[in-house]
Amino acid sequence: MKRIVFFLYYCLLYLAMLSCSKTNDISTTSTAPITSFAKGADVSWLPQMEASNYVFKDLNNTTTDCLLLLKNRGINTIRLRVWVNPSNDAINGHCSKEETVAMAVRAKNMGMRIMIDFHYSDSWADPSKQNKPMAWSNHSFIQLKEDVYNHTFEVLTLLKNAGITPEWVQIGNEITSGMLWPEGKYNNFSQLTQLVNQGYYATKASNSSIKVIVHLDEGNNNSKFRWFFDLATVYQMQYDVIGFSYYPYWLGTDYTASISSLENNLNDMVTRYNKEVMIVEIGGDYTLVQNTKDMLQKTINIVKNIPNNKGLGVIYWEPQAEKSWSNYQLNCWLSSGKPSPALDAFL
Repeated sequence: MKRIVFFLYYCLLYLAMLSCSKTNDISTTSTAPITSFAKGADVSWLPQMEASNYVFKDLNNTTTDCLLLLKNRGINTIRLRVWVNPSNDAINGHCSKEETVAMAVRAKNMGMRIMIDFHYSDSWADPSKQNKPMAWSNHSFIQLKEDVYNHTFEVLTLLKNAGITPEWVQIGNEITSGMLWPEGKYNNFSQLTQLVNQGYYATKASNSSIKVIVHLDEGNNNSKFRWFFDLATVYQMQYDVIGFSYYPYWLGTDYTASISSLENNLNDMVTRYNKEVMIVEIGGDYTLVQNTKDMLQKTINIVKNIPNNKGLGVIYWEPQAEKSWSNYQLNCWLSSGKPSPALDAFL
C-alpha cells in the first residue's frame, strides 16, 4: 500500500513539475523580443494606383489589399513621402499631408511601422532638383527655416492626432546636393545645416523618440558620403541615422560590381560617425527577378550583420508600382497584379 501511495505521490509531483515547465516555456516564448530589423516598402503611389482601379492579387488570383500582400512577404515597415502643396497628377503629385496621414493610419492598422520622408517641395526632390515649394518661393532664409520647422511639426501633429508616431523621419530626400535651392544648396553648407536642424528640432519637439534620418544617394560611394558627413560634423548637423539609396541599375552595372563598396561604406559610416545606418531606398530591374532577389538578400544580410545592431533595415522603393501603371523599371510586381517572387527575399 505504501508503495502505491509513494508511486502516486511521485506521479503527481512529476506532473506538477511538467506543468510548470510547460508554463515557463509558454511565458518565455510570449515575451521573447521581436526583431527590430525593418523590412520595408515605400508605397506612396498606392492610393493613386487604387484610385485608378488597379487590381492587386494574391497567388490564388484573389483580389487582395496591397499592404496585406506586402505583409505576407515579410514587409513590416511602410515609408511615405510628403509634399507641401502637390498637384493632382497621379505620378508627380498627391502625397499631401492629409493623404500621408490617411495612408499612415491604414499601414498602422495593418501592424506596420512608419517612416515619413519630408521632401520640402511640391513634387520630387533628389540630387538633380531641390525646388522650394511655390508658397515658399519668395521667402527669406529666416522664413525658410521657420517654414521647415512649421511644416515638419504640422505633419507630425496631424499624425499624432491620428494616433501615429513614426519611428523615423527623413529631413529631406537624397540631399547630397542640398535642399530648398538656392538657399540650402550644398555649396552653402552652413545654411543647409540650419535647415536640416530645424527639421530635427521640430521632430524632437513632436516626440523625442523619433529617429531623424539624413539621406544621400549612391550608397556605394564612400567618398561622397565622407565628404558630406565630414562637413555635417564640422557644421554640427543634427541627425540620428544615415540613410542610403542603393540602385545598381542607375550605376549601369550589375549589383555584384558595387555591393562590396556598399558594405564597406555602411560599416565606415558607423565607425567614422558612430551613427546607425539604413537602406531607405533600393530597387532592381523587374525583368531580372532572380538577380533582384539575390541583390535584396545580399543587402539585407549585409545590413543585418553590421556590428552592435547599427544596421536598422532595408526599404524597397515603390515595389507595387507595376510597369504598366507607373512605367517604373525598378518596381517589383508582375503584370498579373501579383507580387514578384523577388520580394520573397524579405521573408
